[in-house]
Amino acid sequence: MMILAVNWVNAGLIALISFSMVFLVLVLLIGVIKIFGIAFNEKKPQAQSDIAMPAVAADGITDEEVAAIAMALHLFYNRHDEESDVLTFRHDSEYTPWQIKAISKQLK
Repeated sequence: MMILAVNWVNAGLIALISFSMVFLVLVLLIGVIKIFGIAFNEKKPQAQSDIAMPAVAADGITDEEVAAIAMALHLFYNRHDEESDVLTFRHDSEYTPWQIKAISKQLK
């Protein structure tokens, strides 16, 4: 009988207004994001000659050659062994004094 006591017209109206407000705020948020995108977008015109020809330094080396040399040096000096994610622990057969003290406390 509790279901009959609910005013379904008011409940439906509240639900409709709530959903409408959520979608309205989402549409406004999309508009604000687009306005920020337009406001902060800086377009710099590029000359056709910069795009067609690669940049050459004073000594005749192109940017691609410099990038290749830099990558080769990076790969040479930053080498890792094949199992860099595996930790290796050395196990000694003898116990250290700290281990003996801890074991003797546990046995008491």
